[in-house]
Amino acid sequence: MELRQLRYFVAVAEELHFGRAAQRLDIVQPAVSQQIGRLERELGVRLLHRTPRRVTLTGDGSRLLTEARRVLAAADRVTVVAADLAAGRAATLRLGTGPGMGERVHRAIGALRSTTPDLGLVLVDGTTAQHLTAVRSGALDAALVRGASPRAGLRATELWREPLVAVVPPDRSAAAAVPIAELAELRLRLPPRRAEPALHDTVLTACRDAGFTPELGRPITSIEDAVVEIGSGAPEWTAVYGSVPAAVLDVAAVRPLQPALSVPGQLVVLASAGEPACMAQLEAAFA
Repeated sequence: MELRQLRYFVAVAEELHFGRAAQRLDIVQPAVSQQIGRLERELGVRLLHRTPRRVTLTGDGSRLLTEARRVLAAADRVTVVAADLAAGRAATLRLGTGPGMGERVHRAIGALRSTTPDLGLVLVDGTTAQHLTAVRSGALDAALVRGASPRAGLRATELWREPLVAVVPPDRSAAAAVPIAELAELRLRLPPRRAEPALHDTVLTACRDAGFTPELGRPITSIEDAVVEIGSGAPEWTAVYGSVPAAVLDVAAVRPLQPALSVPGQLVVLASAGEPACMAQLEAAFA
């Protein structure tokens, strides 16, 4: 089995069309068909269903696609590292981050560069689910996430607690913490659960513990837009992580919650990643 066979297979599996896969690979279509057929014979399984009008993955093909992507990601990473070593470039940390983590990342990189002065940094924004997938595939070296559930092949270490605060209409701008039960009359707006599962579940559980099931408003895709809408007097509220953008503080009221809510902040790496001393240094820097 050759890497090019896996690349051809992944291209066909994603395009579901031999012609488009060949164009994407910049080779002729017969070469793609030939290598896919050879791969199937070597593995002893059927990867694709082919008809004159369509191409679909078999069950075995779907399973192999996941593994093929991992193998290709690892191979690409080896190539990048080898090129860096040959050129004498410094190590680069590819780190997944999320909203409100800039200050933590800035402090951590300063601490890491005290021992590795030429450390490079590539920051990748995304959801928790996207970061976990990227770390597992090798596309990221590590990720800072909030409230990640355990995943096979990954290690998530809790390094801090991320507090949640309420964003409420400005007529509720008293300085004291707002009891969650007092928010029952307002619609609750949250990001889609797939984007922020920990925040979503923590807030809904707190509402149920306070004796009510909230009426849910439109999902939040932009916290800035949601704050402006809540600040305009809409009978709504939301919960956000403690670091609220300064630009929105004059628009709506931001108040602590009672009882206080928080979610774990975690550093996620491959379960097999790094020497203990190296991992201890990373964890100390981001804690």
